[in-house]
Amino acid sequence: MIKARWNGAVLAASEQTEVVEGNHYFARSAMNPEYFSPSETRSHCPWKGEAHYYHVTVGKQINEDAAWYYPDPKPSADNIRDRVAFWRGVEVSAE
Repeated sequence: MIKARWNGAVLAASEQTEVVEGNHYFARSAMNPEYFSPSETRSHCPWKGEAHYYHVTVGKQINEDAAWYYPDPKPSADNIRDRVAFWRGVEVSAE
């Protein structure tokens, strides 16, 4: 089982992720939605497309833009469509 954790909470857990550039992309169905809220932040990757972000909130702690996804990835990155990856202190590990 691969889990994404931050501040003591399991943000996502899955038996399978897509690994791209060293980042584990979890299916949306593996996410615990109560920890996520939309962000207005966007960034662009030349081969994946436009990334959108989520803030992660656990208790009263907010980790801004700690998760990202590509809602409409370029064809070369279609394997991460509807998947979410993490950074900014979110720990991803296999158990």
